[in-house]
Amino acid sequence: MSFNLYQTGVSGLLSSQQQLATTGHNIANVNTEGYNRQRAEQTTLSGDSFGGNFLGSGTYVDDITRLYNKFSYKEQLLNSTNLGESNALHASLTQLNEIMSTSGNQVSSSIDRFYTAINSIADNPSDLGLRNIALTQAGILASDLQSISKNFDQLENSTNNEINQVASKITEISHELAKINESILQNKGFGAAGQPNDLLDKRDQLITELSQFTSVNTVSDKNGVMTVMIGSGATLVAGLTPLSVNVVAGDPDPNKTSLEIAGANGSVALSQKTLGGQLGAKFAFRDNYLDQTRRDIDRLAMAISETLNASQADGLDLNQIQGANLFTDINSPTLMASRVLTPASNAGSLTAEVSISDISLVPADEFQITFDGANYQMRNMTTGTVDNLGAPGSGTYTTAYGFEFVETGGAPSANDSFVIRPTENSAALIEAQITDGAAIAAATPVAIRPSDNNVSPGKIEIVNMIDPVAARAEMPMRIDILENPVGVFNYTITDKLGVTSAPIPYTPPTPPATFTVDLPPAPATAQFQVNISGTPSGSAPNAPEQFFIEDAYGIGNGSNAVDMALTQEQGIINGGRESFSKSLGVSTANVGSKAASAELVADTAQALFTQAYNRNQETSGVNLDEEAANLLRFQQAYQAASQIISTANTIFDTLLAVAR
Repeated sequence: MSFNLYQTGVSGLLSSQQQLATTGHNIANVNTEGYNRQRAEQTTLSGDSFGGNFLGSGTYVDDITRLYNKFSYKEQLLNSTNLGESNALHASLTQLNEIMSTSGNQVSSSIDRFYTAINSIADNPSDLGLRNIALTQAGILASDLQSISKNFDQLENSTNNEINQVASKITEISHELAKINESILQNKGFGAAGQPNDLLDKRDQLITELSQFTSVNTVSDKNGVMTVMIGSGATLVAGLTPLSVNVVAGDPDPNKTSLEIAGANGSVALSQKTLGGQLGAKFAFRDNYLDQTRRDIDRLAMAISETLNASQADGLDLNQIQGANLFTDINSPTLMASRVLTPASNAGSLTAEVSISDISLVPADEFQITFDGANYQMRNMTTGTVDNLGAPGSGTYTTAYGFEFVETGGAPSANDSFVIRPTENSAALIEAQITDGAAIAAATPVAIRPSDNNVSPGKIEIVNMIDPVAARAEMPMRIDILENPVGVFNYTITDKLGVTSAPIPYTPPTPPATFTVDLPPAPATAQFQVNISGTPSGSAPNAPEQFFIEDAYGIGNGSNAVDMALTQEQGIINGGRESFSKSLGVSTANVGSKAASAELVADTAQALFTQAYNRNQETSGVNLDEEAANLLRFQQAYQAASQIISTANTIFDTLLAVAR
């Protein structure tokens, strides 16, 4: 009996020892990230039959259980992915918002200072000092637009670097997970009955870390070996085989990098839209938010260049020469070529460019033109709208978006595609083009003076100055408009030699429409155009409405500078609905709004993650108060078991003494 009592005491002692060891392990790892609390599962040994009764024979530790709730852990992983995505997007949008708040404000101030200088020239067009100040401000405006474009480049490069770093980290985690899988399998091979809890903790901690970068799903086999999938189901770890996440240069834009999972048997592209986590946020920021803001600023730079260059071309400078471009020509060969990106995968030889025809119609969108074997199909990548441009070989294809697709050589093959960015590089390549203040075209070449005898509200205005120097050479001219009989309108043009044309019939348009007249009247040789608006009409054949067109040039003439200054508040962008300042303000406000929304989403994601983490910790976390109580309880059990052994020894010694 003493022997059975001794065995019982030893079993209790050993079990208490394992309980104490497990409790100590829990306490030691209370601050270990990813540690799951363990519990020694104690079981009664089978009793022995003695005298018709069954006497207990002690206890043993059946297993060291890892306290783990897969449902709360999965919830924690999901919220970890959402938190990683929302925090990364918020951080990136905050950077973009800072750029728009600082560099954007500089551009806004530069626009105001430039137009202040132009207004000064309008007041005193002969002052060369004021003209040079305007040129200085034009240079600053161009520099500020270049600067904000460089900031976008730096932010894009930074985002790509972060994508590279995360891809490398995921690959590193993949290899570590495969090694742990191998260790777990080896433990099974050694015949161990229990689970390698600490290895499982380490593996789950790696999965938790991975979940910050991308969405994760896992499947374990009967041996505990785990297959890990990321994104929409791409395998990252296949049991003992790790795969790598590689960064691939974009085609046709190398800066638009993408990801692939690569292994010994090849590679598979990862869908950026289903990645989630930090990776999904970085791709979404780069390809959506940053690109959209860049296109907005490029469109602004394009509108500034085109509008002010057109104003310059309408006037004459101090040397009586037509105004030269103030800023870079938006249809320069470099800019036109840069708007078409050709993938290396195209089988055909077509080269092309894009020419801007109407800045007010150009959207801040990206397009893709695909040759389907018969026609060019153009898709707006923002709206999804598809337009059929026609068959190849026509040379120039006019679109409804204010630009033309121009074939410059070669021919396409079926399924060839081209990325079209109508505003590309407009801010990066804008430069002030003139260095002499005298070259600012402040003067109008000709002016229209209505006769004092006119009685109707009709008027004639110059709307398109094609060649101001040649237009001056045609002066003076006169337009007579007569209504006779009632409701029948004609006009005549008298040239500088006094020769009057035959009456030309026309129908007065309904306001706000106008009627355009070429001067001289042949379109091929016209030097400028005028619009007839309202209903100018004389009351009798001898009393027509008369409009005198005269040479207006003079060093004190600042009329074209006045017109140039008016462009500051004109609706030019987005279908003529936005001025320069309004367009910039809308872009800045959009970025600010998105950054603020991202902050709210990040705060919500943090709260949800904290809740999920706490729920998981209720099962898996170490509670020091509980462990301290267990420590005392198992210590007492250990001491009691020791006393059982001591008692058994005493009994055994007594029996030996009796036997002697």
